Amino acid sequence: MPLSVPAGRAVDLRVESVDGALARVERSLQTRIDPNTVVRKRRSVGARTARDTWVRIERRRLDKIGTQGWNGTECAARLQGIAQPEWRGCLVWRGPDESVMWRADETSLLPGRPIGTAVLGEDPELPDDWWKAFNTSLDSLAAQTTNRVATPDTDTITQDLVTESIRSAVPGDFDTTIAQWAPAHADLNWANMTGPVFCLFDWEDWGMAPRGLDSASLWASSLVVPALADRVRRERRADFASRDGKLMTLFACSKILGPDAHPQDPRREPARRMAEEIVQELLQAG
Repeated sequence: MPLSVPAGRAVDLRVESVDGALARVERSLQTRIDPNTVVRKRRSVGARTARDTWVRIERRRLDKIGTQGWNGTECAARLQGIAQPEWRGCLVWRGPDESVMWRADETSLLPGRPIGTAVLGEDPELPDDWWKAFNTSLDSLAAQTTNRVATPDTDTITQDLVTESIRSAVPGDFDTTIAQWAPAHADLNWANMTGPVFCLFDWEDWGMAPRGLDSASLWASSLVVPALADRVRRERRADFASRDGKLMTLFACSKILGPDAHPQDPRREPARRMAEEIVQELLQAG
């Protein structure tokens, strides 16, 4: 049977049994899952199949799905000019006695291994060709159109969310209004990209977002390695130089400095310094 727990209890799929969900996916997609390849994350599980594809299974509460649904990987299949896995199909079901839904998306295999964890602890020493493909994909994504709205951390991004997040962690009397919105991956970190061949995956939360969200998110996940964080800022300098990009950098800093952040996060000090610098720039610009 699929995992069944009280709806009010937080679930971490890294420790909960997912045998029932894996068995259901095998039956419905008519393939076998290689148990030696299973990768567990907090709200998702992935594994290789016997037909050389990858299946990602996610559990999400109904109140986190919203009106636009949660078919981000399926919708991303139409995007052009982006290095991403080929989408093959999906399976969706509702858990018994739960206010949650399960979704399994089957895609082609990645061209390499994920670069690291969401927050990287050492320089991956990526080749210049990787950075070129990275920039091409992000620029292509930002140039496209969609009715989807990004849901970073499963929260729909809005002007109010941006303002509240920044105000909760960054002092200063400056305007937080976003001027430019564009399509974004919305979960851009080192766990969702491959190397040495670039590929961007896990598209569940993509949609319209303030300019610079992806660049700022990747910068924040690089702060433990200063040279890498600097490289992200150089590669995406147009985003970071824009007013919206500065606000998104503060938004990323708020995740590290805010009231719910981990007090021992090693990124706190560089995030604090950057936040102070940006606030001064915004105040001077008026």
